[in-house]
Amino acid sequence: MNRQQLLCDSRSLMKSLVILISGRGSNMKALLDAKLPTENITVISNNPKAAGLAVAEERGVQTLVVNHRNYSDRVSFDTALAEKIDGYQPDLIVLAGFMRILSDRFVNRYQNRLINIHPSLLPSFPGLKTHASALHEGVKIHGCTVHFVTPKVDYGPIILQAAVPILPDDTEQILAARVLQQEHYVYPQAVRWFLEGRLKNIENRVEICETTTRNTVLYSPGLPE
Repeated sequence: MNRQQLLCDSRSLMKSLVILISGRGSNMKALLDAKLPTENITVISNNPKAAGLAVAEERGVQTLVVNHRNYSDRVSFDTALAEKIDGYQPDLIVLAGFMRILSDRFVNRYQNRLINIHPSLLPSFPGLKTHASALHEGVKIHGCTVHFVTPKVDYGPIILQAAVPILPDDTEQILAARVLQQEHYVYPQAVRWFLEGRLKNIENRVEICETTTRNTVLYSPGLPE
């Protein structure tokens, strides 16, 4: 039995998920609509006015607010947030438009159980204004990345990426919409793999059990046949 088979044979179904949001929660909605293999989902927001809270409640999902404005600094907020999260004993914590930089202590507390989606093909264009940066630099391919969170912002073992071409008439808004469509596809897929026990982080590389690997090269712009 090879190493890949051993990883696949050891998978176990995980049941509990916490989703952290700050705003409209479009990626959260994609996760809720995906009918993931979990029996318990909780949505937590640092923003009491986050539109995503109503979306979750309409779907019968439990919600909670931990307002960051009620805390004097990032560490005290992170401590309070972690206490609430731990009360649900989640197998996975998902950042879905959670607009707070988390402390190293918080990230390390949930090592290999905390994932994020970023609107660029990491390690290119970390931080904000990724679409504007991609257009400014003249890259031909842009996209999004699902990754495990580490103390370094927008960095960590990559689980899944989706790429889209940048077209001549693209604006920042048009490109963002094209990337967001892919985010709504790949994020539920990555979370599903985690919940099914199909991800293994080995030496900063994520292995995925039972997927088809194709020897395919992508070109942008497309090359003539």
